[in-house]
Parts: sequence; structure tokens; C-alpha cells
Amino acid sequence: MYPMIRKDSRMKILILGCGRVGSTLARLLVQEGHSVTVLDLTSDAFRRLGAKFKGRTFTGTGMDQDVLRKAGIENVDVFVSVTNGDNTNIMAAQLAMCVFKIPRVIARIYDPIRAEAYRDLGVETICTTTIATGLIRSSILQDEHMAPVSLLLKSLDKEYREQITSV
Repeated sequence: MYPMIRKDSRMKILILGCGRVGSTLARLLVQEGHSVTVLDLTSDAFRRLGAKFKGRTFTGTGMDQDVLRKAGIENVDVFVSVTNGDNTNIMAAQLAMCVFKIPRVIARIYDPIRAEAYRDLGVETICTTTIATGLIRSSILQDEHMAPVSLLLKSLDKEYREQITSV
């Protein structure tokens, strides 16, 4: 369904949104050797990246084609939209897919109904509401399959802590 990109190849990635998710993702991807540009409405958001961030930053809206062009969208392999708004994320994702023909587009969507609808239209959506609900439910019910997820979450939490303390 999505173009195969080798895990060990260097990718060009544009991330819209420099909140907790966007900044952490950007730092991790840069550490792994990828070329990352982060786009956010306010330059103050880039403080989350830290002074050692080796990627690019660009201030502007992700729903403006000219801003996206200036941020380098025409040359990216992957576009990720992780702002705090579903409407912004989906509109930017649709621009990336339909106008710029980006091979892989990922949008974080909070609303499960919207996430499913946009997934049906070809946008790869990550619904954090559904993911968190499922994990919490499994934890409450002490699901037998929860142990591996628990270990994964501990590992990710540790990686995140290391990221924010190295900023």
C-alpha cells in the first residue's frame, strides 16, 4: 500500500508541528541519520528541539502551498502532520498527497471516526485516542498480550527521557 523505504536508507522528512510528538520524532529521526525539517506556526516551538538539533526549522502554516514549498516539501520522502488540531493535520496531509504527490503521508488524528474516514481515503492516520484507549483498557484488564506492549512502552519512555535530558 505504501512505498517501501528501506529502514537503513536516509530519508527526507518534513514534520508539521513541533509539540511533544513532533519535536521528539524530529530528534529521533535526526539521530538516526535522516534529513528532517520541522515546520511550526511559531518559532518559539523550536526550543523543544534543543540547541544541538541538526535538522532544519521553518516557521509558517502547513496549509499554505507556498510555505510548504519553501520548507522543501517537493523533495521529501515522507510528510508527517502532528499539530494539535485534526483539521490542520488532515488539510496539510491532503495537500501533501494531492498537490505535492508525496509518496508517504502520515497524520495524527484524535477523532477515531475521522481517522477511519481519512484512512479509507488513503491517508495513513495514527489515532492516539484509539491507541491510548486500547492500551489503558488492556492494562486495566491485565490482558495477557499486554506484557510485550508494556516493555515497548517502557523502552520508548526511556528513549524519550534520554532525548529530553540531552536537549
